[in-house]
Amino acid sequence: MRNERKRREALVYHAKPHPGKIQVVPTKKYSTQRDLSLAYSPGVAEPCLEIHKNKENVYKYTTKGNLVAVISNGTAVLGLGDIGPEASKPVMEGKGLLFKIFADIDVFDIEVDTKDVDAFVDTVKNIAPTFGGINLEDIAAPEAFEIESRLKAELDIPVMHDDQHGTAIISSAALLNALDLANKKIGKVKVVISGAGSAAIACANLYVALGVKIENIVMFDVNGALHKDREDLSELQKRFVVKKRYENLSAAMDGADVFLGLSVGNIVKPEMLKKMAKRPIVFAMANPEPEIDYDLAVATRKDIIMATGRSDHPNQVNNVLGFPFIFRGALDVRATKINEEMKMAAVKALAALAKEPVPEQVNIAYGETKLLFGKDYIIPKPFDPRLITQVPPAVAKAAMETGVAKNPILDWERYEHELLERMGNDNKITRLLMNRAKMSPKTVVFAEADHLDVLKAAQIAHDEGIAKPILLGRRDVIEELMREIDFHADDVDIIDSKSDDENDRRTKYAEVYWQTRKRKGVTRYDAQLLMRQRNYFAAMMVNAGDADALISGYSRAYPTVLKPMLELIGKAAGVSKVAATNLMNTSRGPLFISDTSVNVDPSAKELAKIAQMTARTVKLFGMEPVIAMISYGNFGSSKNEKAEKVKDAVDYLHRFYPDLIVDGEMQTDFALNSELLQKKFPFSKLAGRKVNTLIFPNLDSGNSTYKLLKELNKTESVGPILMGMNKPVHVLQLGASVEEIVNMTAVAVVDAQEKERRAKR
Repeated sequence: MRNERKRREALVYHAKPHPGKIQVVPTKKYSTQRDLSLAYSPGVAEPCLEIHKNKENVYKYTTKGNLVAVISNGTAVLGLGDIGPEASKPVMEGKGLLFKIFADIDVFDIEVDTKDVDAFVDTVKNIAPTFGGINLEDIAAPEAFEIESRLKAELDIPVMHDDQHGTAIISSAALLNALDLANKKIGKVKVVISGAGSAAIACANLYVALGVKIENIVMFDVNGALHKDREDLSELQKRFVVKKRYENLSAAMDGADVFLGLSVGNIVKPEMLKKMAKRPIVFAMANPEPEIDYDLAVATRKDIIMATGRSDHPNQVNNVLGFPFIFRGALDVRATKINEEMKMAAVKALAALAKEPVPEQVNIAYGETKLLFGKDYIIPKPFDPRLITQVPPAVAKAAMETGVAKNPILDWERYEHELLERMGNDNKITRLLMNRAKMSPKTVVFAEADHLDVLKAAQIAHDEGIAKPILLGRRDVIEELMREIDFHADDVDIIDSKSDDENDRRTKYAEVYWQTRKRKGVTRYDAQLLMRQRNYFAAMMVNAGDADALISGYSRAYPTVLKPMLELIGKAAGVSKVAATNLMNTSRGPLFISDTSVNVDPSAKELAKIAQMTARTVKLFGMEPVIAMISYGNFGSSKNEKAEKVKDAVDYLHRFYPDLIVDGEMQTDFALNSELLQKKFPFSKLAGRKVNTLIFPNLDSGNSTYKLLKELNKTESVGPILMGMNKPVHVLQLGASVEEIVNMTAVAVVDAQEKERRAKR
C-alpha cells in the first residue's frame, strides 16, 4: 500500500501544478514595446549580424555559453532498461534540474528517437550550434562508446557521457583517498570489478590512468571473467582480458585489495570479503541494493574501507559531485572538449577537498560533531558548498593548460566570487535541514492532526524519516483521514486529549500545571478543563518528556496558540522575550527575516536581543550571520524616534557584541545591494558583505515583508521559527501549506537535537 502511495506521489509531483520539472524563464525585461523591439524585431538583427561576422560572438549575445543539452535515446534508463525516448524524458528533466541547482547551468533536454548510431550522431551534430556542451545520458553500451567518441572528435564543444565518466571520476577520487588510508601503493593493488558495462569500463580506464596496472584488474560480466579466449567481448572490453582463468567472482576476490561493484545487489558474500587482503577497499555501487549490504560488510571486516551509491551510508559515490562542476569549469573557459586531463583534475580536486577541514554547515547537515578525513569520509558530501569553488577552477585550469580553452580565465579571485554568487539559486539550505533532521529524528506531537494538511505533513515526516509523529486530535477523524490518504503506520500513536483513555494522563498534567499557576488565578478545576484543550495537553506532553517537540497553529490565530506555550513551556534561561524568524529561500540565497510573528513594537534593547537570537538561529543552519537592522532611514538620515530606536539597537550591539557582524539603521535596498552599500556607505560594517539576515523594527514590517516575498515571488518560507523558548515548540502561521508544515517539523526536530546537545554539555 505504501509503495502504491509513493507511486501516486511521484506521478502527482511530475504532473502538478505544471507538467514536468523545468521551464524557460526570460532573463531580460519585456514589459514595454521598447523591450520587445530590442528582444525581437528589429533590435535582434544587430546581434545576429555580429555573430555572422564572428561565430564566437554567439557566446557574447546568447545563452549558448551556459546552456547544456542533456541527450538520450532512452535505451538504458536508470535500472529500467530500454524504455524509449519519451519515457526517458522525466529522467532527462531531472538531470537538468540538478545541473541548475548545483552549478547554475541551464539545460534543454533532448530525446532522440533512434537506436542507429549514425542517425543519433548526425542529430546531435546538427543541433550542436545551440549548446555550449553536450551531456549524453542513459544510452546503452556499446553504442554509447562510439557515440561519445565520434561526437568528441567532430564537435568543438564539451561532450561527456556521464553514466561512464561521472561514476569513474567520483570513484577514482574515493580510490585515491582509500589507498592513502590503507597505506597501499596504487601500482601494486589487485582490483576486482563486477560489471563490464560502460561505467565499469570507464572506471577501469581512469584507474589505469591513475596508476593501477592493467594486468592487476580482473573484470567480470554475467558470463564470468573477461578471459582472452572469450569471443563475445566488445573491443573496449578486450582491453581488460586476463590470461588466468577464474572459476567465479569468489576465486578472484582471494587476496584482492579493491572490489568495485557496478552490477547487481547481494552477489558478494561475507566469506568473499574475508578472503580479501588486509584493509580491503570495497566500492559496492549497485542501486538500490549494493553488491553487499553495508552493515554486513563492516561487521564482517572491521578494517574495511567502503563506499556505496546510497545516501544512507558513509562515502556515497554520487555523480552530482562531478558532472555539474565539470561542465561549469568547461563552459566558463569555452573548452572545446572535456579531455582526460580535465577529468583527472576533477578527480584530484575532489580527493583533496575531502582532506580539508569541513565547514560547520556540512557538519550540521549530516548531524556530525566534526567530519574528518578517514574511512567513513573519503569523498566530499554532495551538500558541501566548497564544491563549486574547488572543482570548476581545477577543470578550467586543466583545460587552459592543455590548450582546449578558448576563453582563458585571467582573474581567479574574481572567478571564485562569480562561482559563489551562483550558489544562491536554489534551496540547498532546506535540503540541509531535512538531512540533519533525518540523522536523529525526534518525537513530534502534531496538535491538530485531525486536519488533512497537518496529517499529510505528519505522514511525509514519518515516511521520510524526518520525525516520529504523535497524532493529537479526534481519533475517529484521524483514523478516517489516515485511511483516505493511505497512512498506515503501526509505530504512530493517536491521542485524543478529551477521551476517557487519557483521563489518568490529563489528571497528572493538570496537577503539574496547577502547581505552577495556582498563585496566578488558576484553580485545580481550571487546570483540569484546560488539559482537555489540545494545545495545553500537547505542551504538557513536551514538558513531561512524552514528546520531544510540538507543532501547532494550523487552524488558529498565532497569539491564541502562543499563549499556552508561554504559560506552560516558558522562555529559556536568560531570555527576556521570545521572537520569531522566517527563513526565506530567495534567488540570492537564504535570507532570515525577524521578527515576523511575536513582538508588535519592540524597544531598542528588545530589537538588539531579537538580533542576537536570530544570529544564533542562523548559526544553527551552519551560516555566519551578516545582519542588517532595517529602517526607512540610513545611518542617521532621520531623527524620528522610530529610526532612532533602530540606531540605538545597533549602538547597543556594537558596544556589547563587537564580534557580531551587524549594522544599520538602513533601508532594505541598501542592505541587499552590496554594491550600492559599498558605494554610498563604505564605512558600514556590512560593506563588501552579503547580508543574510534582516531585523525589522516592528511586527508590521517584518510580517508583511516575508508574506510579500512568499506570495509575489513564490519564495519558499521556513517558519515562523520560534526563538527563545525553553523547549522545542513551534507555532505555524494560520493555514500553512503541507510543505511549510513539513519544513517546520524538520526545524522542530533540529531544535530538539540542539537542545539535547546543549543539555549534555
